[in-house]
Amino acid sequence: MSVLSVVRRAVLLLAVPVILFWAWWLATAHSTDFFWPPLRQILGTFDDTWFHGRLTTDVLPSLLRLIAGYALALVLGVGLGVAIGSVRVLRALLEPVLEFFRAIPSPVLVPVLMLFAGIGNEMKILVIVSGCVWPILLNTVEGVRALDEVLSDTARCYRMRRRSRLIHLVLRGASPQIAAGARQALSIGIILMVISEMFAASNGVGFTIIQFQRSFSIPQMWSGIILLGLIGIALSAVFQVVEARVLSWYTGLRRAQREG
Repeated sequence: MSVLSVVRRAVLLLAVPVILFWAWWLATAHSTDFFWPPLRQILGTFDDTWFHGRLTTDVLPSLLRLIAGYALALVLGVGLGVAIGSVRVLRALLEPVLEFFRAIPSPVLVPVLMLFAGIGNEMKILVIVSGCVWPILLNTVEGVRALDEVLSDTARCYRMRRRSRLIHLVLRGASPQIAAGARQALSIGIILMVISEMFAASNGVGFTIIQFQRSFSIPQMWSGIILLGLIGIALSAVFQVVEARVLSWYTGLRRAQREG
């Protein structure tokens, strides 16, 4: 990749965020609205609000709950998706049930999960799982169903072991769809992380933002919203790195097809 292409890509990535930042800065530069403070005031409170104590008491617990819920949803979604996508009878049997539960908004389940899991970390992790599992599960099912039947027949003819067929044929063939579902689930997980911390919580980013709102600490509240955006950007960047490594074979194949 040439230096020019790197610079062009960096400009494209940063252009819109920089424009939005300066638009916000200029729009609020002389603001006297209590609920819409100047951006410089919000940024001035950012360091003292989040990097002196709350980084370990609020931010880190939120991230750990998000990672735990997301990882559990990934395991459940891929495992169940492979099983349902591979067995036609199972898919026909469970499809109405899956559509029913998918249509239920995850925040509605918070009071129900509180009854069974209490108000601790278990409830918050289950809330994240309840929303993240569906895009992963449904995309995995579609990815398994879309596998090339010729490749499946070839694997059977060569008597590939079940484990090798699962790893090298099913999971690899469905991995682009799985990655698409996992990307959707990541953004859902961040939203549910915040929502779960707004119910009977004692720490977390969502809990702290609500406390700032209730105490009319508006600049600190806005700084928490900015922090959530930065967390989303960081997690998206990590996901892109992992996705690029896992799907390197797929991107290479697509590139070869375009060049051919």
